[in-house]
Amino acid sequence: MSFFRPDQLAEVLDRHARWIKGQPGGVRANLAMADLEGADLSQRDLRGARLVGARLARGRLNGTNLAGADLFGVDLRDADISRANLMQTDLRGARLRAADFSNANLKGADLRAGTLEPGGTARRGAGPDAQDADGARQIHKAALARLHNGATADGGAGGGVPTDLTGAVLRGANLSDADLAEAVLRNADLSGAVLTGANLSGARLNGANLSGAALEGTRFDNADMVGTRMADCDLSATQIGAAQMPRPIDSMGSEIQRAIFDHERWIDSVGQRGERADLDGADLSRADLRNVNLSAASMRGANLSSAALTGARLIMTDLSGANLEGANLMGADLSGANLSYAVLTGADLTRVRLGPAAIKDPSGRPTGRSWAANLMGADLRRALMLGTCLVQANLSEANLDNADMDGADLAGAKLQRATLPGRPPRRG
Repeated sequence: MSFFRPDQLAEVLDRHARWIKGQPGGVRANLAMADLEGADLSQRDLRGARLVGARLARGRLNGTNLAGADLFGVDLRDADISRANLMQTDLRGARLRAADFSNANLKGADLRAGTLEPGGTARRGAGPDAQDADGARQIHKAALARLHNGATADGGAGGGVPTDLTGAVLRGANLSDADLAEAVLRNADLSGAVLTGANLSGARLNGANLSGAALEGTRFDNADMVGTRMADCDLSATQIGAAQMPRPIDSMGSEIQRAIFDHERWIDSVGQRGERADLDGADLSRADLRNVNLSAASMRGANLSSAALTGARLIMTDLSGANLEGANLMGADLSGANLSYAVLTGADLTRVRLGPAAIKDPSGRPTGRSWAANLMGADLRRALMLGTCLVQANLSEANLDNADMDGADLAGAKLQRATLPGRPPRRG
């Protein structure tokens, strides 16, 4: 990773501007692998620039012209890229989590997984000459090595690093003819976006909002669409048949429906009506359980893989040994829950509450005591735990390899014999 002083960056940008205009002394900007975190590149003309593997997290690129630029493996997390021009841009393997792409133009952009095969304009036969192509391949190789070392997402179908658009804002963006195969779009906002002719085959769209999006000719083959919102969408001209869709509660067995209904009555009446749910071993895979209240339910060994559980209340729920692989739990409340030896690989636990739960008496009044969440022996590999509250949680023997714990609060947590991510998480 190379560092640029403000005066050095200004010179690179000035020479690139001359290169764009064909003026003497012009040189294409080469900022590959540069550390430009927080840099202000807004309104710049960076057409064709080389930004492979550059670190631009929290940068400002609003209104920037990046058409045809090489952004392979770039880090643009939390960046402002609104109204930017990214036509035909190579964004393979990029980290774009929580970036703001509202009203940006991504027509024909390449957002597939990062591999060494040609991408962007080169893929379409309009790429650099042989010498440039060899140089680009070498820097792509270096960026890919860094991506694989720090990647938290599953590898794509071709073994590359998927482009990560988790929580990105793409409201009103033009993604027509863009290639988003295998991209991770969990909880992304694509409302009103233009996705005509776009390829979303194999993409992960759990919790994404596609309401009002233009989807004529859009491909969703094998896409994971559990918990995807698609209000006011015309699906008549889409390829969506092979997508993984959610299982609404009313499509499940009557026994499961009744258990959930009776449990919510039991919660609302403080135990006077209904009955506590016993869903031990139940098959709730791909279930749409958003905002459900299953606090204090027994769900030991239940299969909740790929379930949509955003905003769910699971306070002091017994989920020991449950399978929550790939589940979307963003914003859920699991205070005091028992997740001992549960499988949470690749689950989205962003802003989940896993702190202690206040213990109440039979009439619902606080006793002044609390019950800590138990994640002993849990498999949390590649889990997203951004801003997750893990205060006093028992994480002993848990596997957190490659988990993203940026901003997680681990104050008072038990971490004996736990396998932690390569970079130590911040403690509260």
